[in-house]
Amino acid sequence: MHIKIGTRGSKLALWQAYYVENLIKKDGVTTEIVIIETKGDKILDRSLSKIGSKGVFTQELEDQLRSGDIDIAVHSAKDLQSHLDDDFELIAFTEREHANDVLVSHNTSLSLGSGDPFIVGTSSTRRIAILKHYYPHIKIVDMRGNLQTRFRKLEEGQCDALLLAYAGVHRMEYDGSIAEHLLLDEFTPAVGQGSVAIETSVHLPQEKKDILRELLNHEPTEICLRTERAFLKRLQGGCSIPVFALAILNHEEITISGGIISLDGQELIRRSESGSTAFPEELGTALADELLEAGADRILKDIKTQNGTL
Repeated sequence: MHIKIGTRGSKLALWQAYYVENLIKKDGVTTEIVIIETKGDKILDRSLSKIGSKGVFTQELEDQLRSGDIDIAVHSAKDLQSHLDDDFELIAFTEREHANDVLVSHNTSLSLGSGDPFIVGTSSTRRIAILKHYYPHIKIVDMRGNLQTRFRKLEEGQCDALLLAYAGVHRMEYDGSIAEHLLLDEFTPAVGQGSVAIETSVHLPQEKKDILRELLNHEPTEICLRTERAFLKRLQGGCSIPVFALAILNHEEITISGGIISLDGQELIRRSESGSTAFPEELGTALADELLEAGADRILKDIKTQNGTL
């Protein structure tokens, strides 16, 4: 059996693709990696919210899934839009890395909580809004590009530190530059952060789907991410919406904490729910409904108005 693996071309995306390839090859399956450039890779002079949040890092990969030029698309799970077209499905989630954000700098004595002002680079609306809420003394500059590009901008002095996902920093072996591991209670991650998701066309032969799922899927991670993605789907979240959630598994129970924050950081709504692992999507949707009743609908409307998407 031969599997064609579609991926973006950044070093981190290729790390994910080779990681998936190595898991597949354990069963003697042959593989081929196909590098595909996406809109999010090409347009670096505008924030993600200005490009449009749907399919920024996935559209071109999905086009080739649809045509059959690739069998699977390998994504960072946090880059996936909340709703997939009917002819696509997610068949596997790899075991999740630590999901937290980190502060990265050449000056590893820096700390957000020190009270000292310094410049942080990030393009994430979630991270920007959380910084404004908890650490208003921090100055923020927009920082698009892959991990290596951002580190180059850090070297050039465009900022004093970067806010990044631990998973990417660790996978690219930049651990020595971590100044601070940020609290999950404050910097609750983007949905799916830390896991690699495997997307296929629904028309991929079932035999291939079954083997790929057996070799790649980590069931505890899948349960958590299906909970989080149901939450995101109900809120219609995307790259331009500062929504966050983290589900944690404890035996037969899931606990999910999630919320939304206004773009200016002034208003933050956070709630938690627990329920059975048998109904992950229902739990994620229930948490989203609770947030909407608490005022998230108004914040969402304000954000979409500001982004010009309403």
